[in-house]
Amino acid sequence: MPFSWRRPFSGRDHNVPDAERSASLDRVDSAEVTDGSLKYTLEKGGNDSKPSYQEASGAPVESVSPLGYSVGPVTIIFLNVSKMIGTGVYSTPSSILRGTGSVGLSMIYWAIGFLTSIASLSVYLEYAAYFPNRSGSEVVYLEQAYPRPKWLIPTAFAFQSVALSFSSGNAIVLAQYLFRINGHDPSNWELKGVAVAGYTVAFLFVVFHTRFSYWFSNGIGIVKVLTLVFISIAGLVVLGGNVSRVPNPRANFIDAFEGRATPYGLTNALYKIVFSYAGYENAFNVVNEVRNPIKQLRRNGFLALAIVAILYILANIAYFSAIPKAELIQAREIAASLFFANVFGSSNAVRGLNFLIALSSFGNLIAVLLGTSRLIRECGRQGILPFPRFWASTRPFGTPLGPYFVKWFLTVIMILAPPAGDAFNFITDLKVYPDAFFSVLLAMGLYVLRYRRRRLGLPAADFRVWNVMLVFNILVQVYLLVMPWYPPEGGVFAGDVSFWYATYVVTGIGVLIGCAVYYYLYIHVIPRLRGYRFRQGIATFEDGAQSHKLVKVPVAEVEQWDATHDAVGRPLGDNRTVKSEAGWNGQGGAEKVGSVVVSDRDK
Repeated sequence: MPFSWRRPFSGRDHNVPDAERSASLDRVDSAEVTDGSLKYTLEKGGNDSKPSYQEASGAPVESVSPLGYSVGPVTIIFLNVSKMIGTGVYSTPSSILRGTGSVGLSMIYWAIGFLTSIASLSVYLEYAAYFPNRSGSEVVYLEQAYPRPKWLIPTAFAFQSVALSFSSGNAIVLAQYLFRINGHDPSNWELKGVAVAGYTVAFLFVVFHTRFSYWFSNGIGIVKVLTLVFISIAGLVVLGGNVSRVPNPRANFIDAFEGRATPYGLTNALYKIVFSYAGYENAFNVVNEVRNPIKQLRRNGFLALAIVAILYILANIAYFSAIPKAELIQAREIAASLFFANVFGSSNAVRGLNFLIALSSFGNLIAVLLGTSRLIRECGRQGILPFPRFWASTRPFGTPLGPYFVKWFLTVIMILAPPAGDAFNFITDLKVYPDAFFSVLLAMGLYVLRYRRRRLGLPAADFRVWNVMLVFNILVQVYLLVMPWYPPEGGVFAGDVSFWYATYVVTGIGVLIGCAVYYYLYIHVIPRLRGYRFRQGIATFEDGAQSHKLVKVPVAEVEQWDATHDAVGRPLGDNRTVKSEAGWNGQGGAEKVGSVVVSDRDK
């Protein structure tokens, strides 16, 4: 038989009501399900979620979140809203119109973006239903969908997540709009200086207090929504023929599908749409900080997406009612600036709009910092990155200071180091293809996870995405993975850099291959040559944060280690074992564990 049970679910009475079954699971201290080399342990978080099984090589579940439980319905909504509403809805409508060729198809694309985002959100929600006590979204879901080869996917994802976790592009957009407020044309170094200052201010807003950072993000999110509501209402007033500055507000809606689209233009427009809706998944980065997370994420995640989609469509109706199609296609200014200039005709009005867009960009930086810091923290908690305390600890302010600092440092470097032009555009594009690769793995991994859990008879998730939506999501992700190879109009040197347009794609693939080579050498080749094997232990820090730590165990002592530790890495027997600086000692140059406190999961 290919798998065995330590405490079987297969023997349960299927006539027992769900509530009673859930209550019985709550009383289970530990359970382990084995399927070949895979070992699934039953874990319980402190966020009122049900106990859930996860593969033991994943980062340990923190029974009490060291980041607290400050994420409620309003914060879930505005974490997503603030990341979705950045500058996309203000800057991309003209390029989407150019790509689709017509007003009608452009509007359809904005609706398609809503559908693709619903499908992707549903995928995230099913993953969260399987692992409702883990923050970090993709890093958790990929780790659990592809647990073998052991630590391969976590290694690759952690490297690209940490090394490419800069937000230099968004910071420079913020600086550009700050300069637009007073009409100053900045030099290159003036722009970079303000970008660094703006991102540093965003960093300081989130680093000292978790709850305050959420409140601040919510406040900016409300301003973002009100700004789009104002544009939408103004657009409806214009469409009704009540603004004398716009003599023919319905002209763009007559023969709305007149125009020509090209394959490259349609693909480029789809990328712009995906960019504009990116952020619907942000709240999944903080799942372990949400009480009753699946119910809250299901309700408020879809609500946030619906709010944004409605505002996006109404904003585009406003643009098309006030800006002639030819003018919008040729626009170098953002669509919202043209709208305000045509409707209000006042430079002060446009200056005020630039301030609101700058504030929107700043709020986007805050939302991205909040979400990706949790994702990076989860990468560190897997144990494959050095210095687990740096990544996992929340001291001294109760915030993930290490991940925050890494994002700030890399962003500042990427603002200051690359010169404007080819180098900056190339480095900014570099993370596009690895992101697309992992998005395909994520979508397909849900089928792998379903099969494995069904094979083992594990409990069904509280949410399951429809198969038609899952297939649709996979097709969209594969399309976005393949289409970067399609050359732009004008030939292979007509991209946003002066050299071959797909250089960033090949380099991105090289990064992934490099991660695989590093993994094979570090995890397999070097240990064989030096006579040790990696095993995982658990480190518990002063604030209650937990992390895995890879331990070098001499080959002669591997059997003893396996006999005295469970699958997660906890010592068997005494639930509160402290290993001294001597660590796991033996021959063969084994690494010291350090002062590692291994505690029971209820500490």
